[in-house]
Amino acid sequence: MNRPISSALAVALLAPTFSWAACDLMSGPKTAALVELYTSEGCSSCPPADKRLSQFPSRQYPYEQVVPISLHVDYWDYIGWREPFAQAQFAERQSWLVRTNGHKTVYTPHFFVSGTEVRDWDVDLARELNRVGAEAARASVHIHAEPTASGKLSVSASATASSSPAQLALFVALTEDRITSRVSAGENNGVTLSHDHVVREWIGPTALSGGRAEVDRAVTLRSNWNRAELGVVGFVQNMQTGHVLQAVGASECLRS
Repeated sequence: MNRPISSALAVALLAPTFSWAACDLMSGPKTAALVELYTSEGCSSCPPADKRLSQFPSRQYPYEQVVPISLHVDYWDYIGWREPFAQAQFAERQSWLVRTNGHKTVYTPHFFVSGTEVRDWDVDLARELNRVGAEAARASVHIHAEPTASGKLSVSASATASSSPAQLALFVALTEDRITSRVSAGENNGVTLSHDHVVREWIGPTALSGGRAEVDRAVTLRSNWNRAELGVVGFVQNMQTGHVLQAVGASECLRS
């Protein structure tokens, strides 16, 4: 049913009592495109979009150019399948992006590239990725994530922008790859679905003040998260227009 970076990745030494690594990311001089997919396991037309997102990063579009995230929404739960990866704020964010694009309809699957709605996954998606990638970066983002002695994940992020209107904000997300889910109700009943870049933890918005923002968070790692498949993402966004100035991210960067 069809419903109406540049980055440099440095992997640090293992923490003394953990079998997974630290992750350090820094955006580069060109703008990396943030690709957001709004999806749901309760939507029969979403699996092809999930597969499309899983094609990133690629040789053509490495993380230096494209930062993909998958945000699952819960507004199809009434059909019969409760979306296991949804957060209410994701549907709210999708509605906000629709409004910033001058539209009214919220649907799944739904792609946005750096805040711009994309409906044609082939022509429009590639065009937007190339357009964004040709732009010089107007902001920089740095993220550091590492395990703590208490078993949590310490996430520190900072962002700067050369011109910082009051509406700029920093976002950070923790993602997970290679998730499989056996659906037992709803439109995808009986189907085993696969997902990548699924947002597990969402931090922000943190407003830039004086051209700078900083975030420090100790994230509790849930028992159903696969730590070897976790990644981190950060981006700076104009909260008035929805335009993403810069993004950075990597999958599996906490793997030893």
